Amino acid sequence: MKVIDQYLAPHANALSIRNKRMEVLAANIANAATPNYKARDIDFGQAFQRAMGESGTMLTTDAKHIGSLGAQGPEARYRTPVSAALDGNTVELHVEQLQFAENATRYEASLQFLSDRLRGMRSALRGE
Repeated sequence: MKVIDQYLAPHANALSIRNKRMEVLAANIANAATPNYKARDIDFGQAFQRAMGESGTMLTTDAKHIGSLGAQGPEARYRTPVSAALDGNTVELHVEQLQFAENATRYEASLQFLSDRLRGMRSALRGE
């Protein structure tokens, strides 16, 4: 079972992180007109490395271990704006929309990769 987990883990982790990032970016877009709202984002590369245990964090080696993303998921950090609004809002709508679209496309790609992996496993099990 551990081999299957290792086989699917990269794509499952990518989906989880991209989903969380989509939520953060959607919140930024929804609050584009909220005074003093601070835009946040998730560094996908850093979160993915942590999830895969490539940055010195502890890997899960037993089903009872808590994953490296923990219950909270990847950390969302404040985004540094090019030009903040006078009301203190740091959401730059064009940046958020671009990031959201890019993340959605990459989410779909990760989903397709995971689907292909599962299809390959199914074929192998059937002896095709």
